Amino acid sequence: MTISARSTRPVIRMNDTAESQPTSITAGVLSYLVPGLGQIFQGRVLKGVMFLVILLGLFTVGHAMGNGQNVYLPPPEGQPTNVAGALYNSVYQRLPFAGQFWIGIAAWPAILQFFDVPVENAYPPLKTYMRAPRTREEEERVNDFIRNSDKMPDLGLIYTIIAGVLNILVIYDAYAGPAFLPPKKKEAPAV
Repeated sequence: MTISARSTRPVIRMNDTAESQPTSITAGVLSYLVPGLGQIFQGRVLKGVMFLVILLGLFTVGHAMGNGQNVYLPPPEGQPTNVAGALYNSVYQRLPFAGQFWIGIAAWPAILQFFDVPVENAYPPLKTYMRAPRTREEEERVNDFIRNSDKMPDLGLIYTIIAGVLNILVIYDAYAGPAFLPPKKKEAPAV
């Protein structure tokens, strides 16, 4: 059997007429809000739905493994004078949220709970969903849950962080667009 110099596999030829894909900030923002939405916006529906199901599924499973208590921002200590500084300090105190934040809207309830101002005789709009423990009893209840369970809450925390960090790649994919554009159809010469 002889091997010829020519390969039988298909070759994608790049020519000078190929246009580069313009970047899409809109698609990147949409993929931040909901993983895969930017790809769906660009017409890459199967890829977008795959990202949506896998990443939101991973985040939801991780959140459920932590009994809904592993995605939150601790409240600011004292009376913050600078909102941005208080938010920075809370993220610094709870670094996992820096990864969880990138999953998009799914992590926004934690931000809304962070800015919650207690009102007499009223519940916060989200009640205790993604809210940091505010009292000593709540903190003890969370600590007891983590202490008395197996490693499920810790693994759930890792799942939520991984989902957020992977969505950064999905955002970039939506922003940069597909690697190859379909070839343009040549116009018929005028007769």
